Amino acid sequence: MIEIERKFLVLSEDFKKEAFQHTRIVQGFLNTDPYRTVRVRLKGEQGFITVKGISNDSGTSRLEWEKEISTEEAKTLLSICETGVIDKIRYEVEKGNHIFEVDEFLADNEGLTVAEIELSSENETFEKPNWIGKEVTGINKYYNSQISKNPFKNWNL
Repeated sequence: MIEIERKFLVLSEDFKKEAFQHTRIVQGFLNTDPYRTVRVRLKGEQGFITVKGISNDSGTSRLEWEKEISTEEAKTLLSICETGVIDKIRYEVEKGNHIFEVDEFLADNEGLTVAEIELSSENETFEKPNWIGKEVTGINKYYNSQISKNPFKNWNL
């Protein structure tokens, strides 16, 4: 139930050639309080509800509980989410013994692409693809719950 992940900006679209799968994701938030974020997601034809706790000091670990729900339930819950639904395509890329999940954001967040890798420990080593850029683990503005409230199109770069 503890999720350990690191997050990086993506430098190029080379990941698309390496991806073994890609899926459209639409997600909203019933609650964006950092102590208990509640997310509703349509991932392809599957629905999910997820509760995430606050991150540790390094931003790499936090409680995560997820349950599959019906597509109809997910659509109903999405209709009552806070403002700022996220639309993205997730690409999955295998590198060494790990899978990178690369999110290419659409709509109000177009232009933002972020890669995440889940680890079994905070100190676990992994091979970085050449398209990985700056690490943004623990930087709040890159959390999906924050992107939903302050979309990439509004950022001052």
